[in-house]
Amino acid sequence: MAPSPRPSAGSTAIALPPMGCGTWAWGNRLLWSYDPSMDGELERVFRRAVAAGAYLFDTGDSYGTGRLKGRSEELLGQFNRTYLGPNRDRVLLATKLAAYPWRLTRGSVRRAAAASTERLRRIDLAQLHWSTANYAPWQEGPLLDGLGDLYERGLVGAVGLSNFGPKRLLEIYGRFRDRGIPIATLQVQYSLLSTYPVTELGLKEVCDDLGIRLIAYSPLCLGLLTGKFQNLGPRDRPPQGLRGILYRRLVPILDPLLDCMGAIARDRQKTLSQIALNWCIAKGTIPIPGAKTLAQLEENLGALGWLLDSGEVDALDRAAAALDRATIQNIFQTR
Repeated sequence: MAPSPRPSAGSTAIALPPMGCGTWAWGNRLLWSYDPSMDGELERVFRRAVAAGAYLFDTGDSYGTGRLKGRSEELLGQFNRTYLGPNRDRVLLATKLAAYPWRLTRGSVRRAAAASTERLRRIDLAQLHWSTANYAPWQEGPLLDGLGDLYERGLVGAVGLSNFGPKRLLEIYGRFRDRGIPIATLQVQYSLLSTYPVTELGLKEVCDDLGIRLIAYSPLCLGLLTGKFQNLGPRDRPPQGLRGILYRRLVPILDPLLDCMGAIARDRQKTLSQIALNWCIAKGTIPIPGAKTLAQLEENLGALGWLLDSGEVDALDRAAAALDRATIQNIFQTR
């Protein structure tokens, strides 16, 4: 496994953009109806995102269904190798290494990273995909040790975490600090429909104190904050699977929040999606919305270059706080 460019010891010097691109859908047939015929459009998405300054791409070694497992990493590796346009030298390839039950040793993390590097060609940011503290706390130590090994050996540019709350983060920060390993990022589920643990547990303040950048995944809550599911016609097919559960639970009660978003969107001449993404940016996080088409990406990019004012943020906060959001929290999220 070839070494990746890395920051100096004690630094988290990776230059993160205000928004990135999530690639969960790239290879996922079950939830996102991926087909290899989409690859040409996905490459155009990659090229446009980099050129526009959204050059952080987040993936995971678990992304892709069935025989397509790892497909997201493969596509990112291919697209990055052939891209020669603006911001080429800024591209950040971030992957998450899954805490599978059969990954029990630090060596298993190193092997997982080697496989991901084979697909991506390099890893700029390696993250532990989720914490096992909620169900197998004894497993987590070796996985974290393996993550630290990757950084110490110069095999990745930086390391980060995903789905960790402030209590666990502080414990891991001390563990890594003793090895001289900085934590660059922490990634959590965060949107107007999912503010735990950022708001309820004060995670943002802890990250700020520790110099850790907070990445917001699912900032559009699987499309619910785009408003596209509010007025489905009799011939329209509602989302299935996990998205269907959220659809049935939340769409009937979303109108007050979407009305608030809509009023701000009209004043700003923006879309609901752009309001939702800019809210994440205004909160000091880096949203990583997914995009399967250039049209979706262009809409996401419209969230950049401006900022909601404090009154608009407060109005959105109040509208979101009035909803029952307990059913959409990630079960792997720790305190």
